[in-house]
Amino acid sequence: MNKNELITFFESDLNNLITEIELYKNEENIWRIEKSISNSAGNLTLHLIGNLHTFIGKEIGKTNYVRNRELEFTQKKVPRIELINSINTTLEMVKKSLLSITNEELKNDYPILKFSKVETNEYLLVHLIKHLTYHLGQINYHRRLID
Repeated sequence: MNKNELITFFESDLNNLITEIELYKNEENIWRIEKSISNSAGNLTLHLIGNLHTFIGKEIGKTNYVRNRELEFTQKKVPRIELINSINTTLEMVKKSLLSITNEELKNDYPILKFSKVETNEYLLVHLIKHLTYHLGQINYHRRLID
C-alpha cells in the first residue's frame, strides 16, 4: 500500500464522519447516551480526532500534539460546527503528515511501541484506518438509534 492510497482511505472515512455528524436532525442528540450506549457520537468523534492527531500528527507529522484522552470521553456539548471544523483540520493534518514521508518510509518501524511488538508505519496506519472505520460504524448506528 502506498501513502496516496492510505490518504484516500482516511479522506473517505473522515468525510463520512462529517456526513454522519451533519445528518443528526437534533444537534443535542450527538451527545446523547441511554441504556447500554456508553459513548455518544460526539465523544467518539473527539476520540477519533485525538487518536489521529496522536498517532499520525505527533509521531509521523511531528506536530507536537498533546493528547488529553480522558477529555475525549468527558467533554460534552461541543457545537456541531466545531466538531466538523476539527474533523476537517484532522484530515488536513493526516494528508500533510503522510505526504511528508516517502512510500519507502512506510516500511520503517513506527517510532513508538503501540502493540506487543514493533510494527511498521504502514501497519500502524492500516490499524488506524480500521479503528476509524469501527467507530464510524458505531456513530452511524448511534445516529439511527438515538436521532
